Amino acid sequence: MEEKLVSVIVAVYNIEEYLPRCIESIMHQTYRKLEIILVDDGSTDGSGDICDEYAGKDDRILVIHKKNGGLSDARNAGLERASGDYIGFVDGDDWIEEGMYRAMYEACEREKAQVAVCRYKQITKSGVIDASAGNSVSLSKTEALEVYICGNERYLIYNSVWSKLFEKTLIQGMRFPVGKNSEDIMFTTKAFCKMERLAYLDKAYYNYVLDREGSIMNEKAGERRMKDEIPFWREQIAYIREAGMPQLSDKAAYHFYRRLLFYYIDFMEKKETRIFAEEIARQLRGEKENIRRIYGESYVAAGDKARMKVMLAMPGGYYRIVKLYDKFIIPLRNRKRKHP
Repeated sequence: MEEKLVSVIVAVYNIEEYLPRCIESIMHQTYRKLEIILVDDGSTDGSGDICDEYAGKDDRILVIHKKNGGLSDARNAGLERASGDYIGFVDGDDWIEEGMYRAMYEACEREKAQVAVCRYKQITKSGVIDASAGNSVSLSKTEALEVYICGNERYLIYNSVWSKLFEKTLIQGMRFPVGKNSEDIMFTTKAFCKMERLAYLDKAYYNYVLDREGSIMNEKAGERRMKDEIPFWREQIAYIREAGMPQLSDKAAYHFYRRLLFYYIDFMEKKETRIFAEEIARQLRGEKENIRRIYGESYVAAGDKARMKVMLAMPGGYYRIVKLYDKFIIPLRNRKRKHP
């Protein structure tokens, strides 16, 4: 059977130091039938020239030079030009293992899946984190959505589009929201709600550079969470409910509220971000009735119920309790584990 074309979209902006490694990792894929779309998003360093240089070496490479519009706008430009039967994304400061697209493509074809997902390695300044086990599994839409929303120790199915391969017909007409960060949340959610089956590969084919200086993810984390992430999580909850899955929507809300508690503690740690903590406390208190309804469900952990009860009653007290717990209880538990 003839192999299908895979389009790989790479958004590029001022990453000349990392870009050659990224492009070459795609060029050297064992799956050869690729369309490599490099979108130069108005780079002011040598990134655009690097794109053109590689296009001269490999006729599978198409370069788009455009005015700077951000990651979403660059990806959208790539989607407009993509002609493959499958679509993948790679961030220009990351790189991929040579067998990534062959493994994902073959998994989709074999399992009749519209999406393939692989694990990724976290590349940090202190080392590499890789929790993959090497096995693979086929999941139904219901199973995959449950893992995606609620988490599961056996699988890592995350928002980011770069760990995925999408059948083009599944995402036809879909675009990323321009001017926003955390744009993958709704793109992936919409794709998952439309798919019938997902192929999961528990192998880290993608290398994600976690703490690069200048990365979008490292800049203004507080503003990003408040202006982009939180509204997208709320949109996700509503979208799943509108898609006819009210119980899953409630589970998404549960995990969203758990995330807000984490954000609250994180924001309380610094004086300059406490205004965000106050806003989260205000939002939670404004949604008391919905929270109490959802936290009455059997799938909500007892510890989470207790934490939320304290948070709604006295946010400042909740922060102090968490800090005391971290200071005294966790070290005590760790000592007991070492010396049972």
